[in-house]
Amino acid sequence: MAVHTNHPVAAPPHAPARETTGHLLLRGWCIFVIAAALAGTAWLVAFGTPAAAIVAIASGLVSGILWAVLRPGVQWRRLPWYALLYVVWAVASLIWTAYPEATALTLLLLLTTTVQAMFVGSVLTWRELVRAIASALKWILMLSILFELWVSLLWGGPILPGFQRPDPGVTYDPIVYWSRDNLFDGGRIQGIFGNANPLAYVALLGMIVFAVRFAARAPRRLLLGAWFLLAGFLFVRAGSATATLAAAAVVVVLVTVLLMRRTRRAGERTRYYLAYAVVALGGLTALWLFRDALFSALGRSSDLTGREGIWTLVWEEAIQHPIIGWGFSTPWVPSDPHFEGWIVDHGQTVMQAHNMWLDVFFQLGGIGLILIAAAMLAFVWRSWFFAVDRPRWDLVADRPYSPITLVPTLVGAVLLVQGLAESGPLLGWGWFFVILLAFKIKQAPLIGRGPSEQRLVGEQGETTRPLR
Repeated sequence: MAVHTNHPVAAPPHAPARETTGHLLLRGWCIFVIAAALAGTAWLVAFGTPAAAIVAIASGLVSGILWAVLRPGVQWRRLPWYALLYVVWAVASLIWTAYPEATALTLLLLLTTTVQAMFVGSVLTWRELVRAIASALKWILMLSILFELWVSLLWGGPILPGFQRPDPGVTYDPIVYWSRDNLFDGGRIQGIFGNANPLAYVALLGMIVFAVRFAARAPRRLLLGAWFLLAGFLFVRAGSATATLAAAAVVVVLVTVLLMRRTRRAGERTRYYLAYAVVALGGLTALWLFRDALFSALGRSSDLTGREGIWTLVWEEAIQHPIIGWGFSTPWVPSDPHFEGWIVDHGQTVMQAHNMWLDVFFQLGGIGLILIAAAMLAFVWRSWFFAVDRPRWDLVADRPYSPITLVPTLVGAVLLVQGLAESGPLLGWGWFFVILLAFKIKQAPLIGRGPSEQRLVGEQGETTRPLR
């Protein structure tokens, strides 16, 4: 006979987990920090050096205070040590630097960027991190297209940094304009950056993150598709040859990862690795032999718009101090006597070597070059296996892959290609993402698993759903 009971076995109903107000504010701050790093030179051209310095220092102090108050659990033995050793060596260059003021100023930027990146990685889970990056990219891309529309429709002509109009009758080199008012005439656009190349790389990063979010079945996928199209439009209109090569590298890496994920037996990956090594060597050889035709097709000269001349001058200077270098300064401070007028391009003092490896060799010598090579190799190595290895922490060996694991290795591909023609991976969003993703992979090698991933589940309103 059935007996009614007032003590059911099932758990009582309860409201779904929701994000706390504190965590919503924290995530909003992290989005601002990421967006500020992505904006890069936009702060300088819009508000000038003092305002940009205030933003960088103030945001770093706020993040430091939040880190000290929140005290998120960090496994201090699992840090991106090679990258941090590079930072330590850069600080040590204060002892011998030939330009102490420039070194001290840029070291402040390096340290702030490093701390900000680790702070963001320590307070957000993987899903929250990719979501925050996507939100920051939306702000930057939206501001870029709105700025170009404002210049064309309301300002009515090119604009100089600091919201200044060009003087009538004066001929300016195109490089000095914040925007050239090219949105409706088919020319290259520069967005809020004042430079088409950073806009192209940020747009490429946006396409990567939006596509990953779409594949991960994030909410409002139709809007994600629209954001992807906007990023693609800005990428094409920026017209960056090096960013186009980076996009090709992203496609190659993506195809390779997806093929690696299909392997079932031991030894299958070895054949893929050998095949892609041959393809990579052949591709690099062909790129060098046919660079004239390739760069002509991309609308650039074979010397990458004068970069070979810059490389020659930097190399001649670098080999004078091949072990410890001249001293850290990333970027080069154009007002410093050591750099002012040293290398001039289109009437402007050059602020970088336009090659990450050569720039490090010039500043920090062979020791610094070894450290940055170790840091990049460790980052690329871990991000690669983060993407191709199936998530496993017990006897279950057939868990699905998560699209989120693609983000570090695809960003790594972008940075490696960018580093051949720019010093971007050493500063701004480039260095921010190297530290952020390397730190996060070491702290949380499995999405949704481990203390650093699960301690904020209640605050973030997440559930222990299966990996995606």
